[in-house]
Amino acid sequence: MALFGFLGGKKTTVGLDIGSGIAKLVVIDHSANEPQLVKVATTEVAADAIVEGEVMDPGIVAEAVRGLFSAAGVKQKSVVTAVGGRDVIVKKIQMDRMKEADAREVIRWEAEQHVPFDMANVELDFQILDPDAEGLQMNVLLVAAKRELVEGRMGLLTEAGLHAAIVDVDAFAIHNAFELNYPDAMQGVVGLVNIGHEVTNVNILEEGVPVLTRDLSVGTRRFREDLQREKGLAADDAEKVIQGVTQSADLASYVEARGEEIAVGVERAAAFLATASRSAGGLARVFTTGGGSRIPGLNEALASRLKAPVEPANPIQRLAYKDTAFDAVSVDEVAPLLMLSVGLALRRAA
Repeated sequence: MALFGFLGGKKTTVGLDIGSGIAKLVVIDHSANEPQLVKVATTEVAADAIVEGEVMDPGIVAEAVRGLFSAAGVKQKSVVTAVGGRDVIVKKIQMDRMKEADAREVIRWEAEQHVPFDMANVELDFQILDPDAEGLQMNVLLVAAKRELVEGRMGLLTEAGLHAAIVDVDAFAIHNAFELNYPDAMQGVVGLVNIGHEVTNVNILEEGVPVLTRDLSVGTRRFREDLQREKGLAADDAEKVIQGVTQSADLASYVEARGEEIAVGVERAAAFLATASRSAGGLARVFTTGGGSRIPGLNEALASRLKAPVEPANPIQRLAYKDTAFDAVSVDEVAPLLMLSVGLALRRAA
């Protein structure tokens, strides 16, 4: 499922996650029976060049991406990337049962009932969730994104000298990596919470399908700014505290407050799903990813509020990787940041 593109017959896939704070590059080799991660690289993106997922300065971001590919020695120009945020809608809908080819003919009309965008300027895709079921109605996962968002990402890559083979959706790419690494979490209602630099993406999975997404305007930047503003810490010192490099008792109160914000967002998303789905039970488990999953005490704070087990998700727990893949970075430090980029690079050559 993707908003745009087709991968073609390449044996390797380059996944590129352009985050607000850090751009991540992952290369996965699909030539063997099992995918193998062969390269990981990251680079910082200038402050405020990307704000809440919106690229404010394409030139600076494109330069950072070019430098990332050059430093990593990656010459392949075709990449898989993703878009997300408030200009992307993911929704589980019901429509009259029909073949996929027929559904593709009417999906735009169906989407008009559910998508609050001008349909003349929207990229659409869908997936039938119960193709083998009986009955007059079928469950469909609908995804819609404003065309300007997709075209903006493609234009940015062009400026960086790259080509977007596929433009995916953040939630689906994250789910792709999560499903590979946590096959036992594909039952019941599970929360997958990606805590990034500026935004936290909440993905609710029902029976292994990402049926609901929400974006919260809180990320690791808020934690760092709390410590800078109220405790007088320098930016670098505050960053070391939230990464757990330096211990500080001052962090606990901010973890409690910001953790409450994230937990409420997760609760509301799960509650909305419960009202919309007859089969949905309570939130069984929650997994965290992104830089925020490393903040000391945050997973425990979320578990206390949500009354559910919360644990950090590892995007390479079941993914084979070359010993040299992490030559340029520390595997323990960078792994929590890679769920999205790994999910993108897991797109198999067709």
